[in-house]
Amino acid sequence: MTYFPKKEVIEMRSVYANTLIELAENDEKVIALEADLSSAITTDKIKNQLKNQYVNLGIMEAEMIGTAAGLSVTGFKPFVHTFANFASRRVYDQVFVSLAYAQLNAVILGSDAGVTAEHNGGTHMPFEDLALMRIIPNNKVYEASDSTLLRYLLHKGYKDDGLTYIRTIRKNAIKLYKEEETFETGSKLLREGNDVAILASGIMVSDALEAAEELSKEGIETMVIDMYQIKPIDQKAILKAAQTGAIVTAENHNVIGGLGSAVAEVLAEEAPTHHYRVGVREKFGQVGTMDWLKEDYLITVNEIVTQAKKLLLKKNK
Repeated sequence: MTYFPKKEVIEMRSVYANTLIELAENDEKVIALEADLSSAITTDKIKNQLKNQYVNLGIMEAEMIGTAAGLSVTGFKPFVHTFANFASRRVYDQVFVSLAYAQLNAVILGSDAGVTAEHNGGTHMPFEDLALMRIIPNNKVYEASDSTLLRYLLHKGYKDDGLTYIRTIRKNAIKLYKEEETFETGSKLLREGNDVAILASGIMVSDALEAAEELSKEGIETMVIDMYQIKPIDQKAILKAAQTGAIVTAENHNVIGGLGSAVAEVLAEEAPTHHYRVGVREKFGQVGTMDWLKEDYLITVNEIVTQAKKLLLKKNK
């Protein structure tokens, strides 16, 4: 069992800032770029340590992507942060053309993913960023479910060539993995089970584990996989899950274009399986607490349990 069953929470934004310090101290080519959200992600606390390796461009997200492209051309390794809605839909053309099409290197961190934006409201609540980033050729797309994984993904983005997009919660996330945990395949099997499988990403991974516990009380053995690598998706993990005959995907994102779509594409081509996508359906963002928003969008432990049971009925007909 990989799951680290402690209700400890860690601020993801501090992990980002601390990891930038680690990387920048060992490589003067690492540059942190912000668009006036340094206090939101806590890079304001490290800018004096980063010195010339930190640039705040003000509220000019497109200019920030252009700057990242220019830095990459000259051999620098830019880390770009802004809220996920700005990191995707606001600067999409610049990301597509200036970075991806030009085959340049950059790590983009999109924070406040989905309902974790809470009181920032509808305009700042991204349910479409994974969909947009997935269709950029050769772009690597991830969603971090805890602090250990986020640190790993930032280091991986630093080492990899090309464009990397990492989606994350900005504030507190439940601790799932020990600090020494390793990640190699693009997914992490957290729980074995033969009756149904839950494939989740981001904040929905801890909910998937809770749902599995609820299902086990009724004798339903549930596989749980953290699908942290959205693109390229781990096909082997999906095919393993398909052996149960019933898969629920759970994501803090629109059901179109994100994890659910990526899994459905593999299943359609390789292993048609009963599948339900727990996620946001035909709604924009809105103001609210995370708990209230999850209930309104039907991305809860109870919804995962309900849909898993429905799939089991279909499977056993």
